[in-house]
Amino acid sequence: MGIDIVTFGCRLNTYESEVMRGEAEAAGLGELDGGAIVFNTCAVTGEAVRQARQAIRRARRENPDARIIVTGCAAQTEPASFGEMDEVDLVIGNDDKLKAQSYRALPEFGVNQFEKVRVNDIFEVRETAAHMVDAIEGRARAFVQVQNGCDHRCTFCIIPYGRGNSRSVPMGAVVEQVKRLVENGYREVVLTGVDLTSYGPDLPGQPSLGKLVLSILRQVPELDRLRLSSIDSIEADDALMEAIATEARLMPHFHLSLQHGDNLILKRMKRRHAREDSIRFCEDVRRLRPDAAFGADIIAGFPTESEEHFANSLSIVDECGLAHVHAFPFSPRDGTPAARMPQLPRDVVKDRARRLRAKANEAWLRHMEQLSGTRQDVLVERENIGRIADFSVVALDGVETAPGSLVPAVITGHDGEMLRGTPALAQAAE
Repeated sequence: MGIDIVTFGCRLNTYESEVMRGEAEAAGLGELDGGAIVFNTCAVTGEAVRQARQAIRRARRENPDARIIVTGCAAQTEPASFGEMDEVDLVIGNDDKLKAQSYRALPEFGVNQFEKVRVNDIFEVRETAAHMVDAIEGRARAFVQVQNGCDHRCTFCIIPYGRGNSRSVPMGAVVEQVKRLVENGYREVVLTGVDLTSYGPDLPGQPSLGKLVLSILRQVPELDRLRLSSIDSIEADDALMEAIATEARLMPHFHLSLQHGDNLILKRMKRRHAREDSIRFCEDVRRLRPDAAFGADIIAGFPTESEEHFANSLSIVDECGLAHVHAFPFSPRDGTPAARMPQLPRDVVKDRARRLRAKANEAWLRHMEQLSGTRQDVLVERENIGRIADFSVVALDGVETAPGSLVPAVITGHDGEMLRGTPALAQAAE
């Protein structure tokens, strides 16, 4: 069977799963009779944890002889609960999952929950090492971790307790990793982190995310596309704004950690930005880069949220001109201040999440309409489906296109879910 890595959650987990695969193979995990299944879990919502437990139980039923290892953010924040699962053989923490020695000394089947839980205090971790990967399995774009952890304590968020405090990968190591991936054929690299825009203060010289971006683009001229994962706009530095204005290879898609559109709720979330800051950032970026598109995470039904507060979240979709909105119903996480605040009825939370998703769909349809008739370069991911620079999904009609290729195309319309396009070469041949 070998090693099967099951990944939940964010892009950072996707990247780390590739590191884990290499470390587990180096430890000989794939040589075990029955093989091994490693679950790299997410803790951002209670639903994500529930899905991980469900997948673990199903994996044990289907693979009775496999060794099952659980790690990731949910394992870091709730180690005992996974240790209590009869299906689980080993629970390891978020830092140890990236080390081969963590996989070498597996406990015997049937040991008690305390012997199989090996999770250390994540807040004792002070550095994030550079982990070299040659490829990201099954993906046309590659992810590179440049930062981990978070120093902020938003009242709804459990992630700092799963990831620890903010720490950065040295610039030189990041550049070398990008070079390596480009040499292996990747056209696009995505910089990832838990709090990406907090990159640098812990490093010598205190470089910023913007300086890192400019350095990568300068030192790796062969890289076609550089993309940022989710950013906190209040932390955007002058160098990042310079890169947005001057570097065409920095993709014009910015996914904002917005969370809400009302200032009082933002304060209760312990966010560091106001509604006006987000709107201003989008306006500033559009002046520098007219082709920019914005995404955002927005939570519906936060404790104490009134209908008026919620209306401000709906309206900020238009005021920021968002195209890609990830709408989440509020999910209380044990151990966070928000879980102790007065909760809204679940039917109200679900209804507001539904209305926010409907608003998000309107924004997405409007964005697709605006792109109709434009010429775009499409990075093909699978079976003639890919993404343009602003991260919109396109289905290409006509000639077959290979995954990983960058294809010029004309956007002909959309089907309500994704854009449709025709490769420009095929159109010219007609």
